[in-house]
Amino acid sequence: GMDAAFNKIAVLIAGPTASGKSAVAMRVAAEMNGVVINADAMQLYGDLDILTSRPSPADERAVPHRLYGVVPGEEAWSAGRWLEAARAEIEAAWSQGKVPVVTGGTGLYFKVLEDGLSPVPPIPAAVRARWRERLRAEGAPALHAELARLAAQEAARIEPRDSQRVVRALEVLEATGKPLAAHFAQARESSILKGVDVRRLALLPPREELYAVCDARFATMMARGALDEVKALLAKGLGADLPVMKAIGVKPLSDFLTGQLSEEQAVALAQRQTRNYAKRQMTWIRNQMADWPVVERRKQAVEALLDG
Repeated sequence: GMDAAFNKIAVLIAGPTASGKSAVAMRVAAEMNGVVINADAMQLYGDLDILTSRPSPADERAVPHRLYGVVPGEEAWSAGRWLEAARAEIEAAWSQGKVPVVTGGTGLYFKVLEDGLSPVPPIPAAVRARWRERLRAEGAPALHAELARLAAQEAARIEPRDSQRVVRALEVLEATGKPLAAHFAQARESSILKGVDVRRLALLPPREELYAVCDARFATMMARGALDEVKALLAKGLGADLPVMKAIGVKPLSDFLTGQLSEEQAVALAQRQTRNYAKRQMTWIRNQMADWPVVERRKQAVEALLDG
């Protein structure tokens, strides 16, 4: 059962693909009596354990892992769906006196975990149309002045010429009766991490080094049978728009299987796509998670998180 004095701790480890964050998460979970919870959109899906570098059966025996490979490829999970499942796993960990160690490369998942989902209800079309009409007729500065009369703090955060944000603030205020800031504050209040000792870390290895690991890792995936995995996935005849079909490597390898690319071309293309993906992930972390501590090395990451 749960000890009343049990101080809730949550560990969040973000990082691009192939950065070594899963190994860090396992070490930290092993030391802290933790449960590793997946925050990687692609590792949710059950069809691609090799191509998405899911934890091995040995890893899963060593420490508990949750939300890996639990979604069939024919389903598409949204960030909201993941949040619901992740909250349940975090609560379950705490109720057993364990530490949730949330790790993955999907920055948006960490964002919704900390800040809640976009909290604003849909705005009626008539309200939206009316404010856009007034914007055309009166211009952004005039509407900003109106916003300042209705919600001074909201107006203070927005440039008078930022027409998009001015209109958004006014329509939300009219449709919901409270300013945007109040909606966001409410979402954060309801965050499962409120009042919790949250230890955040972004693992960002030097770029060239990370790219080399990405390239080597894809070659290893090929040796481990990634091609058979893609064959089995294609045999399901899933729609091309499903997330699992967009996993890195699926398209180049299926183009090799249908004879449109040589194996060498397919591997080179998949490696390039992986590097581009890692680069996008690093950019997201630097921009959207700017307040997270960053380390370059796994060893530093483990030490920083255990010292807390």
